[in-house]
Amino acid sequence: MTALETFRQGKDDFFANDPNSPLTPEQREGFQGLSYFPENPDLRLQVDVRPFSEQEEVQLPTSTGSVKTYTRYGRFAFEVDGQPAELTLFQAPYGFFLLFADSLAGNETYGAGRYLEPEQLPDGKFLIDFNLAYNPYCAYNDAWNCPIPPAENRLSVPIRAGEKNFDGH
Repeated sequence: MTALETFRQGKDDFFANDPNSPLTPEQREGFQGLSYFPENPDLRLQVDVRPFSEQEEVQLPTSTGSVKTYTRYGRFAFEVDGQPAELTLFQAPYGFFLLFADSLAGNETYGAGRYLEPEQLPDGKFLIDFNLAYNPYCAYNDAWNCPIPPAENRLSVPIRAGEKNFDGH
């Protein structure tokens, strides 16, 4: 079993059995596991993030109509199947945060987008592993308050990695 498969199995177990799961008790009863894209090594990237000269605080709207505050940290470029793409990386009190919606949003992936917590590497680059892209908890249960990716993080390319749409909502 790969590290990613082990991670996904642990997440499925958390969703099915943990009282802190975002699933309602009714959803947990029939839960058979989350749906994922196959692991895609081409979407595990080490990127240079160009920090913004002014790292301003921005308020992003959330799924419940409120706002959450983040710092716009920097931007990075990458390719998906030969197509160029760029995303903005945000900083939150708990670390770096990447929220994005790709061209599959609303069809194969959650319509409001997916999330990642990129890791800053010792050499200053960032590990952006789209295989770990996950749905915000509001994809499973409307009681959760989730920030919505800004326009600058809406991609015209498909990211066929990470979690797919959840059927049980």
